[in-house]
Amino acid sequence: MSNPPNIVLIMADQLAPQFTGVYGNPLVRTPHMEALAGNGTRFDYAYCNSPLCAPSRASFMTGRLPTRIEAYDNGSEFAPSTPTFAHYLRTMGYSTCLSGKMHFVGPDQLHGFEERLTTDIYPADHAWTPDWERPDERVAKWYHNMDAVRQAGVAATTFQFEYDEETAFLARRRIFEYAMDGTAPFAMAVSFIHPHDPYVTRPEWWDLYDHDSIDLPTIGPADDPHSRRLARGIGMESDPVTDGQIRDARHAYYANVSYFDSLVGRTVQALREADLLDSTVVIVTADHGDMLGERGLWYKMNLFEHSARVPLVIHGPGVKRQTVTEPVSLVDLLPTFLDIAASRGRARPDRGSDLDGRSLWPLALGRPDPDRTVLAEYCAEIASHPMLMVRRGEFKYIHCDEDPPLLYNVVADPAELTNLAEDPGHRDIADGFASEIARRWDCRAIRERIVSSQKHRQIVHAAMERGAPTSWDYSPPRDASQEFVRNTVSWDDVLHRMQYPAPEDGK
Repeated sequence: MSNPPNIVLIMADQLAPQFTGVYGNPLVRTPHMEALAGNGTRFDYAYCNSPLCAPSRASFMTGRLPTRIEAYDNGSEFAPSTPTFAHYLRTMGYSTCLSGKMHFVGPDQLHGFEERLTTDIYPADHAWTPDWERPDERVAKWYHNMDAVRQAGVAATTFQFEYDEETAFLARRRIFEYAMDGTAPFAMAVSFIHPHDPYVTRPEWWDLYDHDSIDLPTIGPADDPHSRRLARGIGMESDPVTDGQIRDARHAYYANVSYFDSLVGRTVQALREADLLDSTVVIVTADHGDMLGERGLWYKMNLFEHSARVPLVIHGPGVKRQTVTEPVSLVDLLPTFLDIAASRGRARPDRGSDLDGRSLWPLALGRPDPDRTVLAEYCAEIASHPMLMVRRGEFKYIHCDEDPPLLYNVVADPAELTNLAEDPGHRDIADGFASEIARRWDCRAIRERIVSSQKHRQIVHAAMERGAPTSWDYSPPRDASQEFVRNTVSWDDVLHRMQYPAPEDGK
């Protein structure tokens, strides 16, 4: 039996597809993503399942919605007993590796990966826990504010640049080690922090764009209750920004999108040079988007298209050259990986729980798979009740117990300008979505669990800040005594072990 394809997942942080050339933006340059999409499948309506880092990532890794795994916000523990795609793939014979960010909260910092090459860029404890009983209280230490927009521009380096350079370097090295060791199959996640704010970039990426050509937001401020809460929460109302600052922030964001695209190119180049590209399925996506000033909003934390949609490109053996318009989401990736792993006859593992996703592999191979439904949730800061989304066909419906419903035809109205929830011509559609929300979610019970979870985490975090500190942050193991040329091995052994292709004897 031949090996199934390797899997390499390349993930951006806070990348909205609307701000990429691969999805038709006329300004933003993403040639490496475009090359993959040009020889693979581009999904035009892919969504995250929670528009915030940690819950989105825990959800896609488990194939389950955040409320089903209690991964509500950026301070929620990701339970180690919850199986991930890395666990499943290991049982199917894959070597698994993570390089870069995954924002795991809790003492388990591997979640099925055999090895992790970097630390995480964000803290692993409960510090970023919101308080739904005091939703209007700002936590100045970690809540988003408008400083990222006001301080946008150019720098020689940033903590995010240093992190992504390390992530890319170590991923490239590991890819060549897989090739030199003959490791197959393997699954690697290469997860970068860009183009996440702060909107600061290096000069060569800033200079890629003409500043005067940078566009300003085209969708005016929204007036729904959650948008007003979000504007207050990030300081938009009390401390607005100027058009010049908005243009600077968008310029730096576009530049950092191109920088992320270059990291995609470097990872793909490593696979090509290691003779692995033809046997590897490459997936490029993001954990959520960025409003970037559209609707008068910034960052994420809402279920509008710029926040909730993500890029999704699949390239690899057997993948059809096409675009797919069926709505899909990140929880679909786990069953997709299982289909890829089982494509050469490998036995599937028993699943410990029902999955919320549906494999994308039939779509990627060009087979029809209609009538798909996307579900998303937001249960974190600047809210006090669960926000829920159903996307099916042309329509998207957003529900929160505190707010009027929102219904958009996102195909005919991609800017989401016209709320159809009260339109008589769409009453049956709105009523159907409302009934579906009530069937799928018990909002009162979910809120009670969230508030209880927040209280418990606040107690644990307060205790951990007193006395001797206990850190859950990951420290990658490294033994320099076994690296490069050492007296414990011969020169020839090192030469053969760390060169690809290996030198031929006698030459």
